[in-house]
Amino acid sequence: MKIAISVSGKEKAKGSESPYFKAMLSAGAQPEEVQMVTADDLGKVSAGAFDGILFTGGEDVDPSFYDEQIKHQNVHVNRSRDQFEFGLLEAGLKRGIPILGICRGIQMINVKFGGTLYQDLKSETSLECDHKQAGSRSATTHSVTVTEPDSLLHDLIPGNCMVNSLHHQAIKRLGRGLKVTAHSEDELYEAIELADHYPFFLAVQWHPEELVGEHPEQVRIFAEFIARCRDREAQKGAQSRL
Repeated sequence: MKIAISVSGKEKAKGSESPYFKAMLSAGAQPEEVQMVTADDLGKVSAGAFDGILFTGGEDVDPSFYDEQIKHQNVHVNRSRDQFEFGLLEAGLKRGIPILGICRGIQMINVKFGGTLYQDLKSETSLECDHKQAGSRSATTHSVTVTEPDSLLHDLIPGNCMVNSLHHQAIKRLGRGLKVTAHSEDELYEAIELADHYPFFLAVQWHPEELVGEHPEQVRIFAEFIARCRDREAQKGAQSRL
């Protein structure tokens, strides 16, 4: 089995110290089963080589991809990463590969499906929660409620949970073919899934990789993702023997 973790160049430089890498291992993956990839790998890696793809946090998605100009000085984009991840996501979906998105990941996925983003929550909304917390990344600052009973997330976290909040952007208009499965206290979209059946497709706005040490429900997100990736590997093996 091999799982791709799509990250920024800065995150890839952390290697095995990356919180994403550590979270995957804590949930049952082996080091050799995880490969961090960046936009520099364009043309070098193929979605078909992987049994799962994790899209992580980082730079803002270029607003031009949802027909807007940059509106605020704190919007920092990486267009090459956007294009790399759009392509990886599209290829992964065509192959039925399990997909997990975190923070930027949920935003990138929403834009790929034709949705839009709040470019800066403080400037464009009057939300009650502070979604760009100060202090420890592993501290929890607000609750998230799973609002869709017929969802993968409901199977993993029925009810609600406390999460961290480390973003200044978020989903504004939901992309086509997606459904919202969790909301924050102030009604921000916190989790999305595909509206149609798919082996594993989940994206969350918070950072579960920073919470796995003390919050078992966050570990379950990674553990179920890894389990579905192993299922895909087994299915490929069975098909190759036919």
